[in-house]
Amino acid sequence: MPAFTVTDKQVAKFNEDGYLLVEGLFNEEEMDLLLNIGKQDQEKSAIVDNLVDAEGRESKLWLTCEVGDDIYTAICHSRRVTDTMDALLNDEVYLYHYKMMVKEPKVGGAWEWHQDYGYWYGNECLYPDMGSCMIAVDRASKENGCLQIIKGSHKLGRIEHGTYGTQIGADPDRVKITLEHLELEYCEMGPGTALFFHANLLHRSNANTSDFPRWSLVCCYNTKHNPTKAVEGHPGYTPMDRWDDDRVAEVGRRQWEAMSE
Repeated sequence: MPAFTVTDKQVAKFNEDGYLLVEGLFNEEEMDLLLNIGKQDQEKSAIVDNLVDAEGRESKLWLTCEVGDDIYTAICHSRRVTDTMDALLNDEVYLYHYKMMVKEPKVGGAWEWHQDYGYWYGNECLYPDMGSCMIAVDRASKENGCLQIIKGSHKLGRIEHGTYGTQIGADPDRVKITLEHLELEYCEMGPGTALFFHANLLHRSNANTSDFPRWSLVCCYNTKHNPTKAVEGHPGYTPMDRWDDDRVAEVGRRQWEAMSE
C-alpha cells in the first residue's frame, strides 16, 4: 500500500475547515481484520460502556490508553496517522487515548453536539491543540448515523458544555446560532476512510435507524507543547513510538489467528 503523505494544501484545508477527510487511508484487509478482531475481543468487551441518548437508544463504547502488540496499537501508532497529525497540529503528537464506538442496527443512539476539547478542558489541557482521527471500520452513512460536523467551527473557541438531556454537550443555544452562519456537513465514509478533526470542531451524530451497524475507531492525540493533568485513560506527554504502516496487517493477521485457534 503506497505511503500516505499529507500535503501543504491539505494542511491549509484542515486549518481552514477544522477537518480533513482522507479516503482509503486503510485498505480492505486491514478493516476486515479490525472488524473481526473487534467483534471477538473479550478483553475489550469487558470495558464497554452503554451510553443512552435522550430517546433511550444505546451506543456502545470502550476507551483506553493502553498499548500492546495488537491491531489497535498498530493503527494508532501508524505513520500514516501520526505523521499526518504532527503536520496538522504543527507539533509532535502523542496518543491521548483511543476508543471503539459501535452503533448497532435500529438501536444505536445519537450523540449531541459537542467539542472534544469541551470534555478534555476538564483534564486541565491548557490549549485546544489536540485532535482525533476517526476511522470508518465499516460503512458510515446518513442512515446508520454517520458523523456530522460544522465546518470551520473550530475557530469559535471553546463553547460552554453542560448536561443537556442525558449527555454532556455544547450549549444548544450557541450551537443554534452557529448553524445559522456555518455549514453543516455529513461525513459519509467507506471502510478505511479517515477523518482527521480538530478538538474544537463541533460534531454530533444521529441514531442508527438502519439495518446496518456502524463501527468506528477513534484515535485521539495531544501535542507535546500542551500541558495536561494526567488522569486515568488520559496520560501526559511521553514520546510515542511510530510504527511502520505495514505492521497494521502483520499484527492484525497474527492477532486474528491467535483468537481463532
